[in-house]
Amino acid sequence: MRRISSRLTFVHKRVFPTLWFGFLTLFLGISLFTIPRSNSAALPFLLIPLGMMIFGYFLMRLLIFDLVDEVWDDGDALIVKNRGQEQRIPLADIKNVSYTVLVNPPRVTLSLRRPTVFGDKVVFSPPVTFIPFATSPIINEMIERVDVARQQQASRSSDRR
Repeated sequence: MRRISSRLTFVHKRVFPTLWFGFLTLFLGISLFTIPRSNSAALPFLLIPLGMMIFGYFLMRLLIFDLVDEVWDDGDALIVKNRGQEQRIPLADIKNVSYTVLVNPPRVTLSLRRPTVFGDKVVFSPPVTFIPFATSPIINEMIERVDVARQQQASRSSDRR
């Protein structure tokens, strides 16, 4: 088995949000306790961190929080792990593979024929490449293998008829 998801997923999902919200909470706390409340110039020091927290939460919910922890290639299937749960997904059960490189972190979305414990879509971040905006050869190979698996399944089902 080889890993086809990024090793930085833990950093993106756990470390970065902790640092983001921790720093903004610290900044907000310092602002609350050091700036006199009667001073109207203190308002930006309170509203800007709150706005950044709200904006950051919605952005992270959109781009980071839905990423699964690990995806492993097991030949004719993918092993998906997230928060202690594990699911084996045959390549033939993948309906579509969507790959987006123009976001950080890059995202791969697998649309599935049958829902799993993770739902009918699995989203993960592919391994980091050092060439900006380049597609991942690992993901391109997986897309080809998914297509071959679907064609083989379709030919087997037509042979049964």
